[in-house]
Amino acid sequence: METILRKDSEWGLTDGEPCRVINFTPMASVENEKVLAPNRTEPYAAVILECKKIPNEIRGLICHKVDFRNLWAAFKERGIKQNEEVIIFYSKKHLKSFIKLFSAFMPRIVVWICAKGTFELMTDPNFRPDLQGKDRFLAMKPIAEFKSEVMK
Repeated sequence: METILRKDSEWGLTDGEPCRVINFTPMASVENEKVLAPNRTEPYAAVILECKKIPNEIRGLICHKVDFRNLWAAFKERGIKQNEEVIIFYSKKHLKSFIKLFSAFMPRIVVWICAKGTFELMTDPNFRPDLQGKDRFLAMKPIAEFKSEVMK
């Protein structure tokens, strides 16, 4: 059974959890730094995710323009190499304090490009037991990060 995340209440199932992006399917595009969407009611993109908190396949619908723009920047502009993976974090808690008043309209997704295997390092304490402490922390650091200016 597939889990579909569209609304904040549904995305909340993954709040703060790392989710590996298996597939990014844009329905909009970016030209001259401007997001071009087919219409105002459809999502900008869909992502297939793996998240340890939810055992089945997850389809996340990207409905915020800034979240879409950050995913586009990672996948289409920078590109993902063979030895890299994309991990996203959905969170309502990481907005700068003065922005929280408008949180219902704010982007929620942080996009990380990491070395392959980072997702396992983050979610499985038994993966690579040779990496401990500072070494494990450094191995989990992103190579590149894409997030909204309103996030900490």
